[in-house]
Amino acid sequence: MNRALPIALCLAGLAAGPALANAVVGQPAPAFTATDLDGKPVGLADFKGRTVVLEWNNFGCPFVMKHYRSHNMQSLQKKYGADVVWLMVNSTNSGHQDYEAPAALHKRLAGFGASPARYLMDEPGKVGLAYGAKVTPHMFVIDPSGKVAYNGAIDDRRSTDPDDVKGARNHVAAALDEMKAGKPVSVASTAPYGCTVKYR
Repeated sequence: MNRALPIALCLAGLAAGPALANAVVGQPAPAFTATDLDGKPVGLADFKGRTVVLEWNNFGCPFVMKHYRSHNMQSLQKKYGADVVWLMVNSTNSGHQDYEAPAALHKRLAGFGASPARYLMDEPGKVGLAYGAKVTPHMFVIDPSGKVAYNGAIDDRRSTDPDDVKGARNHVAAALDEMKAGKPVSVASTAPYGCTVKYR
């Protein structure tokens, strides 16, 4: 299979679609409230004083599947779970073929052994648009003061091959480790890669 094909398909139309804002590093993270898979409201303010990771997710995306088939995301969620609130966010519109209902997503998470703090349904796309989430996975790290500490790609290997996770620089892990050590985030912004978020 041509490995460039899924990349081309996912990145097609990147310039089109709704207008995105941008969660700027060093600035306050946009406030939001969304519902989790059980229909319960979850707000960023609920985690005031804690480090929060936002992971834009769509299991129909081969770039996302790369990180779940390799257990990269699951290992990060477990490794940092005691110190970090890991929130997965799905902004896929309900009319798209990649949309999955909460019950199906519960099964997906269980099947992969994923352990985010919560999985948020952002079907209207309000959270994604406020952050400027462009692709899945697009990653954001919010520090305990409520400011954006990292915005960008999960790592520096722009491919759909699970084997490429090995040896990659994981930007999110690096940011979290530096923050825990009281150091500034050395790489605070990168160009995200993946499939375009399927907004309305």
